[in-house]
Amino acid sequence: MRFSESLREATKQSWELSLNHPFVQGIVRGDLPLEIFKNYILQDIYYLKHYGKVHAFAAAHSDDFHVAAKLAEKAKKTAEAELTVHKEHAEILQITDAEIENFKPAPTAYAYTSHLYRASLSGSLSQIIAAMLPCYWLYADIGFTYKEAKPKEEIYQNWLNTYASEWFQESTQEMIDLLDELAEKASETEKRKIKKQFIIAKEYELAFWEMSYTFETWLSEKQETRRLFK
Repeated sequence: MRFSESLREATKQSWELSLNHPFVQGIVRGDLPLEIFKNYILQDIYYLKHYGKVHAFAAAHSDDFHVAAKLAEKAKKTAEAELTVHKEHAEILQITDAEIENFKPAPTAYAYTSHLYRASLSGSLSQIIAAMLPCYWLYADIGFTYKEAKPKEEIYQNWLNTYASEWFQESTQEMIDLLDELAEKASETEKRKIKKQFIIAKEYELAFWEMSYTFETWLSEKQETRRLFK
């Protein structure tokens, strides 16, 4: 069993919950309320800005120039491709530049990006890749699993097509292969740390769906809303 396969097995329950979460199933069927998807897009635009920076941290941690160059290029291409798609979504959903500029992330979005930065600042290259990988892998898996889906809402079809595309599938496999290569040289102690980073990041991926679906907000904002409507 490849090391990456052991990580997938360790997160099997979380993976199944992610693939079958009401947010994802609503996209697959095409009946997810657009307000929920808009909330997700805003959260994800915030996330991707930081995700691109984490790629740069990973590149800086690599002693192999070719790996560093690949990660730097991947940071550029991934950010450009996904942000372009999100820009198209933003136009359809009538998200203004002001909304994006003044956007306040939900606790889960903030915590997830903080986890990635923690891996970047205190972990090895392999640990950073492990923290980054669930985002690639889960989206690629959704794209592959639901590539035959035909949601009536065009915005959802475009979303699924992005992650089912050949370029995204190949990009994901490159990251999986890189982690496996790094793990081959890692000690057992390091492998445990890699696994921990991966598992936590995968839990945040599941939480990201839930956050978007439930319009998660900060506790103080909930309390203020309750006070206003009493």
